[in-house]
Amino acid sequence: MTNEVQKNSTPQTKTKLWLDVLIFVAFLVTMDPHSSGIAIHEWLSLAMIATLTIHLLLSWDWIVEISKRFLGKVGGQNRINYIVNWLLFIDGTMIMISGTMISEVVLPVMGIQFPADFAWRRLHDMSANIGLLLLGIHTALHWSWIVIAFNKYLIRPVVRWIPARQKEDASI
Repeated sequence: MTNEVQKNSTPQTKTKLWLDVLIFVAFLVTMDPHSSGIAIHEWLSLAMIATLTIHLLLSWDWIVEISKRFLGKVGGQNRINYIVNWLLFIDGTMIMISGTMISEVVLPVMGIQFPADFAWRRLHDMSANIGLLLLGIHTALHWSWIVIAFNKYLIRPVVRWIPARQKEDASI
Protein backbone atom coordinates (compact mmCIF):
# COMPACT_ATOMS: atom_id res chain seq x y z
CA MET A 1 0.00 0.00 0.00
CA THR A 2 2.78 2.47 0.77
CA ASN A 3 4.12 2.10 -2.77
CA GLU A 4 0.62 2.84 -4.07
CA VAL A 5 0.66 6.38 -2.61
CA GLN A 6 4.22 7.00 -3.78
CA LYS A 7 3.69 5.71 -7.31
CA ASN A 8 0.20 7.23 -7.64
CA SER A 9 1.08 10.71 -6.42
CA THR A 10 -1.56 12.24 -8.62
CA PRO A 11 -4.63 14.36 -8.12
CA GLN A 12 -6.53 11.03 -8.19
CA THR A 13 -4.76 9.91 -4.99
CA LYS A 14 -5.68 13.17 -3.27
CA THR A 15 -9.27 12.84 -4.51
CA LYS A 16 -9.43 9.27 -3.22
CA LEU A 17 -8.14 10.34 0.19
CA TRP A 18 -10.75 13.08 0.67
CA LEU A 19 -13.49 10.90 -0.81
CA ASP A 20 -12.56 8.10 1.62
CA VAL A 21 -12.61 10.53 4.55
CA LEU A 22 -16.03 11.75 3.43
CA ILE A 23 -17.35 8.17 3.11
CA PHE A 24 -15.94 7.24 6.53
CA VAL A 25 -17.47 10.26 8.28
CA ALA A 26 -20.81 9.83 6.48
CA PHE A 27 -20.89 6.15 7.45
CA LEU A 28 -20.25 6.99 11.10
CA VAL A 29 -23.01 9.65 11.05
CA THR A 30 -25.47 7.27 9.42
CA MET A 31 -24.65 4.55 11.95
CA ASP A 32 -26.61 6.48 14.59
CA PRO A 33 -29.88 7.69 13.04
CA HIS A 34 -31.24 8.59 16.47
CA SER A 35 -28.59 11.31 16.85
CA SER A 36 -28.78 12.76 13.33
CA GLY A 37 -32.47 12.15 12.72
CA ILE A 38 -34.03 9.73 10.28
CA ALA A 39 -34.22 12.30 7.45
CA ILE A 40 -30.47 13.04 7.57
CA HIS A 41 -29.78 9.31 7.95
CA GLU A 42 -31.71 8.47 4.79
CA TRP A 43 -30.63 11.40 2.59
CA LEU A 44 -26.98 11.05 3.61
CA SER A 45 -27.14 7.31 2.94
CA LEU A 46 -28.55 8.02 -0.49
CA ALA A 47 -25.72 10.49 -1.19
CA MET A 48 -23.21 7.84 -0.11
CA ILE A 49 -24.28 5.68 -3.06
CA ALA A 50 -22.85 8.30 -5.44
CA THR A 51 -19.65 8.70 -3.41
CA LEU A 52 -19.13 4.95 -3.18
CA THR A 53 -19.65 4.65 -6.95
CA ILE A 54 -16.94 7.28 -7.54
CA HIS A 55 -14.68 5.43 -5.07
CA LEU A 56 -15.17 2.19 -7.03
CA LEU A 57 -14.51 3.93 -10.35
CA LEU A 58 -11.28 5.47 -9.01
CA SER A 59 -10.20 1.98 -7.90
CA TRP A 60 -11.42 0.22 -11.04
CA ASP A 61 -7.95 -0.51 -12.49
CA TRP A 62 -6.93 -2.24 -9.23
CA ILE A 63 -10.21 -4.20 -9.13
CA VAL A 64 -9.75 -5.44 -12.71
CA GLU A 65 -6.07 -6.30 -12.19
CA ILE A 66 -6.64 -8.27 -8.98
CA SER A 67 -9.73 -9.98 -10.45
CA LYS A 68 -7.64 -11.25 -13.37
CA ARG A 69 -4.86 -12.55 -11.10
CA PHE A 70 -6.86 -13.56 -8.01
CA LEU A 71 -6.38 -17.31 -8.43
CA GLY A 72 -2.81 -16.88 -9.63
CA LYS A 73 -0.03 -14.69 -8.34
CA VAL A 74 -1.50 -12.17 -5.92
CA GLY A 75 0.11 -11.12 -2.66
CA GLY A 76 -1.57 -12.18 0.55
CA GLN A 77 -2.59 -8.68 1.62
CA ASN A 78 -4.05 -7.93 -1.83
CA ARG A 79 -6.03 -11.18 -1.73
CA ILE A 80 -7.42 -10.39 1.76
CA ASN A 81 -8.12 -6.80 0.73
CA TYR A 82 -9.96 -8.01 -2.38
CA ILE A 83 -12.14 -10.37 -0.34
CA VAL A 84 -12.89 -7.71 2.29
CA ASN A 85 -13.80 -5.25 -0.49
CA TRP A 86 -16.24 -7.74 -2.02
CA LEU A 87 -17.74 -8.43 1.40
CA LEU A 88 -18.12 -4.65 1.90
CA PHE A 89 -19.78 -4.35 -1.51
CA ILE A 90 -22.22 -7.20 -0.80
CA ASP A 91 -22.94 -5.90 2.70
CA GLY A 92 -23.37 -2.34 1.40
CA THR A 93 -25.84 -3.62 -1.18
CA MET A 94 -27.80 -5.34 1.60
CA ILE A 95 -27.74 -2.15 3.68
CA MET A 96 -29.08 -0.13 0.73
CA ILE A 97 -31.79 -2.61 -0.26
CA SER A 98 -33.02 -3.12 3.28
CA GLY A 99 -32.78 0.62 3.97
CA THR A 100 -34.89 1.31 0.91
CA MET A 101 -37.49 -1.20 2.08
CA ILE A 102 -37.83 0.51 5.49
CA SER A 103 -37.53 4.10 4.25
CA GLU A 104 -39.62 6.52 6.28
CA VAL A 105 -38.58 9.77 4.55
CA VAL A 106 -36.93 9.49 1.11
CA LEU A 107 -39.36 7.11 -0.61
CA PRO A 108 -42.51 8.69 0.90
CA VAL A 109 -41.29 12.05 -0.48
CA MET A 110 -41.28 10.35 -3.89
CA GLY A 111 -44.77 8.94 -3.28
CA ILE A 112 -43.56 5.38 -2.64
CA GLN A 113 -44.48 3.53 0.54
CA PHE A 114 -43.75 -0.08 1.44
CA PRO A 115 -45.64 -1.90 4.19
CA ALA A 116 -43.81 -2.09 7.53
CA ASP A 117 -41.77 -5.27 7.76
CA PHE A 118 -39.55 -5.88 10.77
CA ALA A 119 -37.52 -8.53 8.90
CA TRP A 120 -36.15 -5.77 6.66
CA ARG A 121 -35.35 -3.64 9.72
CA ARG A 122 -33.48 -6.54 11.37
CA LEU A 123 -31.57 -7.21 8.14
CA HIS A 124 -30.73 -3.51 7.88
CA ASP A 125 -29.46 -3.33 11.47
CA MET A 126 -27.48 -6.55 11.15
CA SER A 127 -25.85 -5.60 7.84
CA ALA A 128 -25.01 -2.11 9.17
CA ASN A 129 -23.23 -3.68 12.15
CA ILE A 130 -21.37 -6.09 9.87
CA GLY A 131 -20.49 -3.11 7.67
CA LEU A 132 -18.96 -1.31 10.63
CA LEU A 133 -16.80 -4.36 11.35
CA LEU A 134 -15.79 -4.69 7.69
CA LEU A 135 -15.03 -0.96 7.49
CA GLY A 136 -12.71 -1.36 10.48
CA ILE A 137 -10.89 -4.24 8.77
CA HIS A 138 -10.76 -2.30 5.49
CA THR A 139 -9.29 0.71 7.30
CA ALA A 140 -6.72 -1.46 9.08
CA LEU A 141 -5.65 -3.03 5.77
CA HIS A 142 -5.15 0.44 4.28
CA TRP A 143 -3.65 2.06 7.37
CA SER A 144 -0.18 2.64 5.92
CA TRP A 145 -1.73 4.24 2.80
CA ILE A 146 -3.91 6.44 5.03
CA VAL A 147 -0.95 7.60 7.14
CA ILE A 148 1.24 8.34 4.12
CA ALA A 149 -1.55 10.11 2.21
CA PHE A 150 -2.56 12.23 5.24
CA ASN A 151 1.07 13.12 5.82
CA LYS A 152 1.61 14.06 2.17
CA TYR A 153 -1.61 15.97 1.53
CA LEU A 154 -2.48 17.46 4.91
CA ILE A 155 0.29 17.47 7.50
CA ARG A 156 3.27 18.41 5.27
CA PRO A 157 1.47 21.31 3.57
CA VAL A 158 0.32 22.67 6.94
CA VAL A 159 3.79 22.30 8.47
CA ARG A 160 5.37 24.02 5.45
CA TRP A 161 2.86 26.87 5.70
CA ILE A 162 3.42 27.52 9.44
CA PRO A 163 7.15 28.42 9.31
CA ALA A 164 6.52 30.65 6.30
CA ARG A 165 3.80 32.51 8.23
CA GLN A 166 6.04 32.84 11.29
CA LYS A 167 8.84 34.41 9.18
CA GLU A 168 6.34 36.85 7.65
CA ASP A 169 5.01 37.78 11.11
CA ALA A 170 8.55 38.27 12.50
CA SER A 171 9.49 40.67 9.72
CA ILE A 172 6.50 42.93 10.35
